[in-house]
Amino acid sequence: MEELFINATPQTPLIHFNGNSGVMKIKGRSIPDNPDEFWLPVLNWFESYLLHPLKSTVIKIDLEYFNISSSKRILFLLYKLNELSDKGKDVHVEWFYRQTDEDMYEVGQDYAYMVKVPFVFKEYVDPDIAVAI
Repeated sequence: MEELFINATPQTPLIHFNGNSGVMKIKGRSIPDNPDEFWLPVLNWFESYLLHPLKSTVIKIDLEYFNISSSKRILFLLYKLNELSDKGKDVHVEWFYRQTDEDMYEVGQDYAYMVKVPFVFKEYVDPDIAVAI
């Protein structure tokens, strides 16, 4: 299966979904002017992956900000992971958040509560703060 790679912009996140490794990455900001135009190809690619998934799938999410329309599409993607889990596949989400961003940590906790797959929370130090110290 071909990889899905979409470069990040100021309004949209980097998307790097690798069907050969089972690692899916979402990183950056998600505030697209037209959410369907951005997210539909991503969700369609993942639907295709679900037809022949690997034994193990990990979604790595590292978002600094996203709006409500993106939140709905991200949640839809996470719900799709339940299907893999129900088929006995090894699935988990790695949720990255800056040490100073409690809101993003809490959003990840909310998502973890809504889906049946395990979440691993990975805190990191904001590089801008580290440079200032």
